[in-house]
Amino acid sequence: MKRRDIIEFEIDKMEFGGTSVSLYDGKDIYMKGGITGQKVKAVVQKARSKKAEVKMLELLENSPLETEEPCKHFNQCGGCSILSVPYEKQLQIKERQVMDLFLQQELFGFKFLGIQGSPEQRMYRNKMEYTFGDEVKDGPLSLGLHKKGKHIDIITVDGCYLVDQDFINILKATVEYFNEKQIPYYRTFNHKGYLRNLVVRKGINTKEMMVNIVTSSQLDFDMTEYKNMLLNLGLDAELVSILHTINDGLADAVNCDELRILYGRDYIQEEILGLKFKISPFSFFQTNTKGAEELYSIAREFVGDHSDKVVFDLYSGTGTIGQVMAGSAKKVYGIEIIEEAVAAANQNAKLNGLTNCEFIAGDVAKTVNKLKEKPDLIIVDPPRPGVHKDAIRDICGFDSKEIIYISCNPKTLVLDLVEFKNYGYEVELVKCMDMFPNTPHVETVVKLKKA
Repeated sequence: MKRRDIIEFEIDKMEFGGTSVSLYDGKDIYMKGGITGQKVKAVVQKARSKKAEVKMLELLENSPLETEEPCKHFNQCGGCSILSVPYEKQLQIKERQVMDLFLQQELFGFKFLGIQGSPEQRMYRNKMEYTFGDEVKDGPLSLGLHKKGKHIDIITVDGCYLVDQDFINILKATVEYFNEKQIPYYRTFNHKGYLRNLVVRKGINTKEMMVNIVTSSQLDFDMTEYKNMLLNLGLDAELVSILHTINDGLADAVNCDELRILYGRDYIQEEILGLKFKISPFSFFQTNTKGAEELYSIAREFVGDHSDKVVFDLYSGTGTIGQVMAGSAKKVYGIEIIEEAVAAANQNAKLNGLTNCEFIAGDVAKTVNKLKEKPDLIIVDPPRPGVHKDAIRDICGFDSKEIIYISCNPKTLVLDLVEFKNYGYEVELVKCMDMFPNTPHVETVVKLKKA
């Protein structure tokens, strides 16, 4: 087997994160995507003595697992890679994948409480970030998600199962409006053009909605007519925020050079477990609101009674989990590197009348050892890369009896748990929460106890 060879095989196993592995010609074949039992044609990208990396060229035959009717974009859009698999089977697959990762790191002796499914398996997302482009070169304007395996081609996902009809109506109306106006989209290869992104957010419990149109500054286009068109769409939610973000950054990401309020205010409100949260256009908030309520309830159950405890909430974001814990804590300190998120967290704490919460801006690894109080309980909810080794050392240096680790990436979670084990912390409880149905991702909550 060598590079550029075309091979056909049946997928043996799905690993966490959306990679599949199969045995072919005595080698382990790794491929992005794929469902156990599918027969595929693929091209070899890298070949070594015992393993190879391949890219799927064609799906030859569906898997026996694929018995659900997917949306019309399935296998074109790169979003819901396992939408065709029944939801109960999806949960079984994710549960097994996470447990395999624990076993690979020889993490044993804990109580595994299984996986909890999302309250909604479809139309669960409260935020979508769409990109302007075209589906084929020089084709009509499209607005949506990247085609599977493509960096440039954009498919208008007007039949997406992840969001409700309000999102679809805004998406379709926006692409039709700017198509009619013949406004050029921003091309990342030469940095010319105007339309870049459309970001839509919705308070699932409050039914407040935000639309944020992101453009370059290369045209002086009057957005008044576009704003009025949105306001007359007859949405189920209340459109309380229409924003125009100017972004001249070269990176293919939504950044803000200037924010213009076209209508209403620059935030929406959401409620989780009886608490109110202001969500700004760029602040992080769990994308599955109903799932987040379940996730934080699991964490609260793991914590138990903490009425007289000092809690450290590390990587605290907009302070959601810290505030959920604050109702029965003595004091909550949150640390987060993004200053805007910290400002929002303190504002949200004030909004909820929580006087025992304090959120601090800073890098966890550098800030955590400057706090004067000692924690009885530490909650860590880090980004995908996990916790830095220096931060683990400093966290363990507080000698807290318990640590709750909430992870969106079990691959880095298990590596961090090995580090915590080296400092005398044993895994006591583990439970998965499926925040991302029909995708390869899952959240995991772990309770660690000082041995």
